[in-house]
Amino acid sequence: MTARRASAREFIALVADGFHELPHVERESRPDGPLGWPGYDASRERAARRTGESESVVCGVARVEGVRAVLIAFEFGFLGGSLGERTGDRLVAAYAYARQHRLPVVPLVATGGSRMQEGMLALTQLQRVAHESALTREAGLAQIAVLRDPTTGGGWATLGAGADVVLALPGAQVGFAGSRVRPPDADPAAYTAEAQLAAGAADAVVPVTELRDVLGRWLRLLTGGTPEAAGRPAEPAAPVPDALGARDLPRTGRDAVRRARAPERPRARAYLDAYFTDRLAISGDRCGGADPEGMLCGFGLHRGRTVAYAAQTGAATRPAGYRTAARLIRLAGRLGIPVLTLVDTPGAANDAAAERQGAGAAIADLFGAVATARTPLTTLVIGEGGSGGALALAAPGRTWATPDSYFSVIAPESAAAILKRPPQETDATADQLRLRPQDLAELGVIRTEQAHGTQDNRAHRP
Repeated sequence: MTARRASAREFIALVADGFHELPHVERESRPDGPLGWPGYDASRERAARRTGESESVVCGVARVEGVRAVLIAFEFGFLGGSLGERTGDRLVAAYAYARQHRLPVVPLVATGGSRMQEGMLALTQLQRVAHESALTREAGLAQIAVLRDPTTGGGWATLGAGADVVLALPGAQVGFAGSRVRPPDADPAAYTAEAQLAAGAADAVVPVTELRDVLGRWLRLLTGGTPEAAGRPAEPAAPVPDALGARDLPRTGRDAVRRARAPERPRARAYLDAYFTDRLAISGDRCGGADPEGMLCGFGLHRGRTVAYAAQTGAATRPAGYRTAARLIRLAGRLGIPVLTLVDTPGAANDAAAERQGAGAAIADLFGAVATARTPLTTLVIGEGGSGGALALAAPGRTWATPDSYFSVIAPESAAAILKRPPQETDATADQLRLRPQDLAELGVIRTEQAHGTQDNRAHRP
């Protein structure tokens, strides 16, 4: 048995235990379906004999590494896993059960799209699925999709791409257009799980041997918070991480800048490793881009509870990085999970490609996500705080800074250039900008008291 062509029930057994199928009521249909498509009944009967299933999806409840979830597994052997009216009925019932019992939903997708033999009545099932998915999001329940081979058409454009977290099997065919309807000169590599990951439409490509573990970890993380919208108390704010670098404060503005730019200074990954006992990353802005070198986003366990994180890496942040961070903050808000942000960037990427990718709109979107966050945000400036590209990730009123950091309206070199000052006046300009942590505390830009839930955090109390 290979994971690519495993049946629906075989694939469920790969990732879950104790599966119990949900009951379903089949609707009456006219001979050869709603369109009277010649031979449709015979095709269904052959598919049923071949697979042992009466429809293209199997829906039920199981435990994935101990976490209960509603599983929706597609049976590709049943008419290519296509969606028809009866498929839609089962999907609607599964989502309704998940909301009633407060369970996350895990679609295990393998489909060629909508069922031609049922025409527009099959295609409109996508609207029903989208509605159920939206209701489930509003209820604060996580949706984690697993893309098997193939995942194309409306199944990809609803259950797959519409999930909160998208995992894919290596080499799986993933795309809106199936292999028989693409342009003849289309590059097949563009329609793969790996291509969707690079384009920001998937979060990870996971080998089938690791899928049970990864899926279980994701379920534990995303069920670790409860949204206010569900009528339950909000989680308290995330505690501020301990500073990992120097303990003494910089003497001058130039000293602050030098220390923040020092190659040996601890970066985001070091802070995340020290803060979380387990973490998983999300990737991509869901509109064509990813910024793995400039922005790290995901969810992790800190002292037994889930905290979301968005962390700049010290590089210039690209538009896709800002959009990914905004996506994370909104997802955390729906799930009732507090957010930790780490600020460390010389500024937003300002090359021509960044402008074409919508840098201004992406930064504006992140400012909006932070301003309207539904759960508490906590920010620690761990290095460079370069202008609005850094400020967009900072929580108003809940920002701290390490002694290895600075925060400035603009880099001192750029400020000197704008003011038409000679290079030798850069140091004096840095002092005038008052960008040191102790300056920022005096100006009221950062907080100095110990954060709620932390222990001794003198390192970021200027």
